[in-house]
Amino acid sequence: MRIGAYQFSVTGDVNSNFSKIKYAVNEAKEKQIDLLVFPECALTGYPPRDFKSSAEVNFAKLDIIYNELQQSCNLLDINVIVGTITQENDRYYNTALFFSPFGERQSYKKRALWGWDKDNFEIGNDEGVFQVGDWKIGIRICFEIRFPEYFRELYKEQTNINIVMFYDVSDKEDVFRYEMIKSHIVTRAVENVTYTLSVNTISPYQTAPTILFDRSGHVLSEAVRNEEGLLIYDLEKKEIDFGETGRKEVTDWLLSNAPSHNLTDEM
Repeated sequence: MRIGAYQFSVTGDVNSNFSKIKYAVNEAKEKQIDLLVFPECALTGYPPRDFKSSAEVNFAKLDIIYNELQQSCNLLDINVIVGTITQENDRYYNTALFFSPFGERQSYKKRALWGWDKDNFEIGNDEGVFQVGDWKIGIRICFEIRFPEYFRELYKEQTNINIVMFYDVSDKEDVFRYEMIKSHIVTRAVENVTYTLSVNTISPYQTAPTILFDRSGHVLSEAVRNEEGLLIYDLEKKEIDFGETGRKEVTDWLLSNAPSHNLTDEM
């Protein structure tokens, strides 16, 4: 599977964001990408950095954009996952929307909420597992990278690759935070023996990487920090090696002997 991750400067201007997304989708088609992923809230922007609150979002306009994006996926035969804000019964959610070329649309709604997230969103209850061909895709959003339990859920689902969508930026340079979040991503990849891809917005200063790790923590590809661009990589399903086998065996034992937790409960 050829996967792509497009990082760009997300704003509160939905039209501007969608223009970038359309450009990236067309570029991805030219480069024969099967699955293209965008950052958290890539379509809408993130409150309150880009606008005051989720209540300001024009959801009627978003519905029109979703239909246009779906038509593009159908026409270009491409799968797309994009970050947005959704509304259901007067509740707002920080959402990853999956568009398939077969007209299928699925969602994952962020669950690890704190600070601005709690001010603007409700906790979701989706499992966050999508299918692209014979690849099982796990989705998590931003702050969830800090907690291994969200990724153990995906391990149990036997995902082939996990994707983390970020809106993580700073108003000043913060290399420490960038490297710290990168360390979380590589850890999630290694402990779950699963390819792990992240994608982030880029300005003012990018504080989480757009990067792809293999199952043992090697960097397969990393986008240039603070620069708009498309990361591309050809993923292959390979037999697990000696070390990966050991991690899986111990993980399976731990999970079979651990108490269960409901991660959709209020904190």
